[in-house]
Amino acid sequence: MTRMHSQWDWLCLSLLIISSVTAEIEDGGVLGADVEVEDFDEESQQADVDKEESSLGVVYQTPKPTGDVYFAEPFDGELTGWVLSKAKKEDTDDTIAKYDGRWEVEELKENTVPGDKGLVLKSAAKHHAISAMLTKAFIFDKKPLIVQYEVNFQGGIDCGGAYIKLLSSTDDLDLEFFFDKTPYTIMFGPDKCGEDYKLHFIIRHRNPKTGEYDEKHAKRPDVDLKKFYLDKKTHLYTLVLKPDDTFEMLIDQSVISKGSLLEDMVPPVNPPKEIDDPTDKKPDDWDERPKIPDPNAVKPDDWDEDEPSKIEDLDAVKPEGWLDYEPQYVPDPSAKKPKDWDEEMDGEWEAPQVPNPKCATAPGCGLWVRPMKNNPKYKGKWKAPMIPNPNYQGIWSPRKIPNPDYFEDPHPFEMMTPISAIGLELWSMTSDIYFDNFIICSEKEVADRWAADGWGLKKLVASANEPGMFSQLVTAAEDHPWLWVLYILTLALPVGLGVLFCWPAKKTDEDFDLKKTVISMPVTKGGVKQGREELEDDEIDLEEEKENEDIGEDGKMKDESKYGEDDDEENEVAGRSQEEGDETNKSGSEDEMTAADEIAGSGDGPLKSVRKRRVQKD
Repeated sequence: MTRMHSQWDWLCLSLLIISSVTAEIEDGGVLGADVEVEDFDEESQQADVDKEESSLGVVYQTPKPTGDVYFAEPFDGELTGWVLSKAKKEDTDDTIAKYDGRWEVEELKENTVPGDKGLVLKSAAKHHAISAMLTKAFIFDKKPLIVQYEVNFQGGIDCGGAYIKLLSSTDDLDLEFFFDKTPYTIMFGPDKCGEDYKLHFIIRHRNPKTGEYDEKHAKRPDVDLKKFYLDKKTHLYTLVLKPDDTFEMLIDQSVISKGSLLEDMVPPVNPPKEIDDPTDKKPDDWDERPKIPDPNAVKPDDWDEDEPSKIEDLDAVKPEGWLDYEPQYVPDPSAKKPKDWDEEMDGEWEAPQVPNPKCATAPGCGLWVRPMKNNPKYKGKWKAPMIPNPNYQGIWSPRKIPNPDYFEDPHPFEMMTPISAIGLELWSMTSDIYFDNFIICSEKEVADRWAADGWGLKKLVASANEPGMFSQLVTAAEDHPWLWVLYILTLALPVGLGVLFCWPAKKTDEDFDLKKTVISMPVTKGGVKQGREELEDDEIDLEEEKENEDIGEDGKMKDESKYGEDDDEENEVAGRSQEEGDETNKSGSEDEMTAADEIAGSGDGPLKSVRKRRVQKD
């Protein structure tokens, strides 16, 4: 029974470990937060995949918007409509102030879809600026704003951004002089420097009282964005800004952050109604101490502040075998003076010191000193105990006054400046940042179909070129070394369970003794005859018991006497059978021994029948 419990325990443990590995692999695909997956137009994606032909049987076709859009750019031709900036960055050294970074239209380096090209930032450590006018301006009224584009950090990213700016509609907007101070309404996209991974969403909000613009930043997503910068895959970035002042940011069509323009921007869109009075000062006699030393406390007379915290342990005894005159370190006897050692220049050569080998087998070497112990008389410097401060007035704060700059913008979406152009104004220490398939529209279905025709194909090709399961497991273990333990246990468990369930059980001493007793019992012809006679007697007894079930006490007495006579007859028969068996053992032939062996091979039936009959009689 104990063995069976042990086997079930092992089986349960194996199931737990396997489920843990499965959970870890599944969690690896999750972004680390409550990610909401948007509906993806799988039917349209599959339809386009069937049309394409390359190494995977894919023929790329340039995406075409299926609805009303404000801007759409697949970059499959020349940079028509795009303008390179001729401006210089302000407050920057003249050697790097120019926007002279190079742009090219080319295919991806890895997971290429033949014919699918994108805009690539080609220069490292340079300023880049390029922009284009929208097909029509977007005005913030009753329609949502959806901005979507693709980014691939083909060589990884050290420090740099891949965000876009939606430029404000102004009378003096000139794309040839687009630079960092050009007014924009929204800035959105990835940015990274060092180990700081960001996804920007910034709006420039106009103060209705002063007319000035202030930048409002969305709160940072509670998601680890690192893999999107380092996996060298094409990722889809989407911003959805709705007329009800809510927003969503998505990567690869999964929501990683959402919020409200009124509640989730820093600093807030609407300023506080009250502010601290800048003229209010804390009084000199304001007491902020919740507790103070007891002024009535007196140091006890027996308090000795001069007692040390540690004293020698006078009860300590020097261990036996302590080598008082042996140093702990001695010159290395195997060391030799270097041939190029110059005593005039280098001084007298001395062998390096090594631990004294004699001290290795002794309790210690050198001068023995008593160890130190805590001083029971030590109390330290006396301090008066603390008591509640009767004059405590709390933490002072200035009084509040109405905010002279307060305003309330109940619908910041409607107050945003219209957009008439899109631009990329970037600095990067890494080259080959790939951009593709920009679209600005108001319908989510249009953006999803556009993504299926472009990003969906890139994702399909990248998935087909993914490394095998073994490579993925090794990569996961490199990021999480503790996974090696799970891998080893997972591989070892089938072997262990096979041994537990399939290996023959070890025979116990009790089994061996029982087998030995059965084998050692002699089986003779007489014994066989005796067994047959006893079986016949059992049948007779059972019939008589059935017939006499309803008989009274007198009948029972007769049955008992009859059973006694039967016992005497059975004993006589058994005795005669035993004598015949003894004679047969002395002069039995090979045939009789063979017959006895066959009956014995069928088990100890006669012996069992005798026991059964006796139990029934009792």
